Amino acid sequence: MMITMENVCKSYRVAKRNAGFCEAVKALFHREYEEIHALRDVSFTISDGEMVGYIGPNGAGKSSTIKILSGILTPDSGSCLIDGMVPWKNRIKHVRRIGVVFGQRSQLWWDVPVIDSYELLKDIYTIPDQIYRSNLDELTELLNLGELLRTPARQLSLGQRMRCEIAASLLHSPRILFLDEPTIGLDAVSKLAVRDFIRQQNQKHGTTVILTTHDMQDIEALTKRIILIGRGQILMDGTLEDIKRGGQDMEREVAELYRSYEI
Repeated sequence: MMITMENVCKSYRVAKRNAGFCEAVKALFHREYEEIHALRDVSFTISDGEMVGYIGPNGAGKSSTIKILSGILTPDSGSCLIDGMVPWKNRIKHVRRIGVVFGQRSQLWWDVPVIDSYELLKDIYTIPDQIYRSNLDELTELLNLGELLRTPARQLSLGQRMRCEIAASLLHSPRILFLDEPTIGLDAVSKLAVRDFIRQQNQKHGTTVILTTHDMQDIEALTKRIILIGRGQILMDGTLEDIKRGGQDMEREVAELYRSYEI
């Protein structure tokens, strides 16, 4: 197995107070905290080369899972192995094998041409010149980057920037790609282009893909397996056909699924 999570739990302490100046002053001396259980005994396995949709409502635990898988967070308990490594213990070696795209966060430097960001990423990941040039040429052609490489990130449209973000995450030839809302805010043409590219990467390079999104068309286009998380727990692990039994469109089926699990 490429990815194995077993009984992973993660909690946060969140400070709470009421509105108003007096409450703010009171909070300086006595803070009240609420325990948030982001993940509760989360377990699943994902095989090498598989493309999986990881879905759930806002606050379900999707981002916490991705952060643990990418080595950003350490769980309170449980175990996680990716390609034989513990992400948060072998982080430097681990991040060389993964690519991450956050639709609402950028890894490109805002005021410099995109190619400068790529050159810096080349040094960060210590990508050999030949591999870097080969990957850059392939990604430029497939994602139609062309003149975008010479343009500062702040001058790109959202669709253009997302294509550049995806290329940035693949320059070092990762074996696993975490996609968090990769098509958010994109027009129909850009969405189709991004989906086609992700599918090609999986077919050509065997890249394992974990996709978290609220866009069910992304899920339908790219994945066959669905993992549903709600209130920090895995509620379902099955196929698209398991969700689409009613014959309705995917959005309605998922909404009904959320209601049936009361999430």
